[in-house]
Amino acid sequence: MLSWPMPCSAGSDRSVSSDVDLTAILISYNTEGLLGKAIGRLLQAAGPMSLKVAVVDNASQDGSAAFVRDAFPQCELILNETNVGFGRANNQALPLVEGRYVLLLNSDAFVSSDTLVKTVAYMDAHPRCGILGVKLVDGDGVLQPSARYFPTPWNLFLARTGLNRILRNVGMVDDMAWDHASVRSCDWVSGCYYLVRRQVIDEVGLFDPRYFLYYEEVDHCRAAKRAGWEVVFYPDTTVVHIGGESAKSAGEITPSGRQLEPLRVESELLYFRKNHGVAAAWMNVVLTLLADAVNLLKRVVKWRRPLGIGDYLRHAALVVSVFSRTRWGTRPTR
Repeated sequence: MLSWPMPCSAGSDRSVSSDVDLTAILISYNTEGLLGKAIGRLLQAAGPMSLKVAVVDNASQDGSAAFVRDAFPQCELILNETNVGFGRANNQALPLVEGRYVLLLNSDAFVSSDTLVKTVAYMDAHPRCGILGVKLVDGDGVLQPSARYFPTPWNLFLARTGLNRILRNVGMVDDMAWDHASVRSCDWVSGCYYLVRRQVIDEVGLFDPRYFLYYEEVDHCRAAKRAGWEVVFYPDTTVVHIGGESAKSAGEITPSGRQLEPLRVESELLYFRKNHGVAAAWMNVVLTLLADAVNLLKRVVKWRRPLGIGDYLRHAALVVSVFSRTRWGTRPTR
């Protein structure tokens, strides 16, 4: 199991309880305005279960840590002096974990009153289900991608160019065409509500610390499936996920995916190099640059103003630069 240095935390003597059902971990980074709702909904949804909550604050500058300490003194609080990233912060809370299950919950994700009871009951009844996700909607109730196919250089290229509308037989990462009313096995589920069996973590660990942000859950689901566990989408409860709230405090986020593009590019390259080898990492770069060229050509042909040539050139330069700085996808930059 990959590990990460433990931070300074509020108190070090932890009593071990054998009756905890679930430990929930929330990562806080400048989301003080959302934490109260996220934690409050979580505590209310516990029902008859014994719930432990751990919050890891990634050096927030908005008073998040003080808010948690004052408003929710029953929560374990880990304080980081710097932002160590999403995956590493979740790993830091592992020594505090008790119970059969671990729930990773975003600070901008709000569970329904039945979410915890229903999802834990499903996993209790299906012992080979190692990781479970639920139906996600945005603040307006619009369905979000909730059960995904693994990314490949090819399906990402098709999505970026819009060619997936022609080549319909390729499983797209964010396929929204399937029935969202039925339980189904899938490749991976979003980390905003990520229920993991403790045994899975004992076998394969949690998140690979090379990913600062993005692709942690994709990589972890692949590791769990390789170990023989099932990843399941469970549709009978809903979680409201705002998305991008922490990211937007750190820089400009993409309009569609609400992500920080340099970190997304880096994690994508690290993922392909780790899981598919150097050829896949190179193919991803080539097809990403080709997608930029195709999209630019389409704008020129349709004479859409502005043409956006500078934007495409900057994105291409970013991809090449990140590929070089990560030593062809072999190491993170932070």
